[in-house]
Amino acid sequence: MGSPAERLAQGDLAPGAVPASGRPGRRAVPPFVWALPPVVLLGLFFLYPLGLVVRQSLRPDTGGTSFGAYADVFGSEAFREALGTTVWLAVGATVGCLVLGFALALVIAFVPFPGGKAVSRFIDVFLSFPSFLITLALLFVYGTKGMANGVWTDATGAAEGPFRFLTTPWGVLLAEITYFTPFVMRPLLAAFSQIDTAQLEVASSLGARPARIVRRVILPEALPALAAGGSLVLVMCLNEFGIVLFTGAKGVTTLPMLVYSKAILESDYPAACVVAVVNIAISVGLYGLYRVVSRRAGA
Repeated sequence: MGSPAERLAQGDLAPGAVPASGRPGRRAVPPFVWALPPVVLLGLFFLYPLGLVVRQSLRPDTGGTSFGAYADVFGSEAFREALGTTVWLAVGATVGCLVLGFALALVIAFVPFPGGKAVSRFIDVFLSFPSFLITLALLFVYGTKGMANGVWTDATGAAEGPFRFLTTPWGVLLAEITYFTPFVMRPLLAAFSQIDTAQLEVASSLGARPARIVRRVILPEALPALAAGGSLVLVMCLNEFGIVLFTGAKGVTTLPMLVYSKAILESDYPAACVVAVVNIAISVGLYGLYRVVSRRAGA
C-alpha cells in the first residue's frame, strides 16, 4: 500500500483525508490570529489614549462637540509664538547636530587616536542618558550659580558672572545640540564602517586633498545616514520637553511646554489637547515626508 505520503503522491489519498493511522493532519493557523495580539495591544495602549486626546479636544467644558477650542488656540498669540519657537529650535538643533555630528564622526572613524574605540562605545552609552541629565550638567557649568560664573566672580570680585545664556533660546539650542548630536553620529559611524578604505587610498594616491575626498567619496555614502539621523533629531526636538523645562528658560515656550502650561497650570484640558493634536500631526507628517523622500532616494 505504501506510506500516506506515497499514496498522496500517487493520487490514492485525497488531500484533507485522514490517513489510515487515524491521526488527522495539523491545520495551519490563519495569519490574522498571530497579528491579533499586537494589534490589540497597540490599540489599547496607544491608539485608545490618542483617541481620548482627540475627543477631548472636541469637547469643550460647556459640553457637546465643537471646534471652538481649535479656533481659540489657533487664534491665540501664545500658540503662534510657541509654534514658531518650536520649529526654529528644532530646525536649528537639527542643522547643528548634522554639522557637528558629521565632523566628530569623521574624526572618530578616519583619524586614528588613542581611545578612539572607547569614544565610539561611549556614544552608545550616551544614547541611553535622559535629556534632563545633560541639561543639569550644563547648568552646573554655565548656570547662574555654575562653575564658570563662580570662577569669574572669584577672579574679578564681581557680584554676578557674565554667563546667563543658558536661560535663553540659545541656551536651549546648545543643550539640544549637545544631547542629540550622538543620535546623528551613531548611524554615521555605522555607514563609515562600510566604506572601503581602498577607495580613500586610491583617491589620496591620485592627489585628492582630504576635503575633496570627504566631498566626493565619503559624503555620498553618508547621505542616507545623515537623512536618517537628521529626521530622527528633528522629530525628537519637536517633542522635547525636559531640556526646555530644566534649563529654566522662562521666556522659551514650545508646543510641549504649552501643553504642560494649559493642562497643569491653567487646567484648560481642551486647549491642551488641541496643542497636543497639532504637535502629533506635525511629527507624523514629518515622518511620512521622510519616508517618501528616503524611498525615492533609495536610502
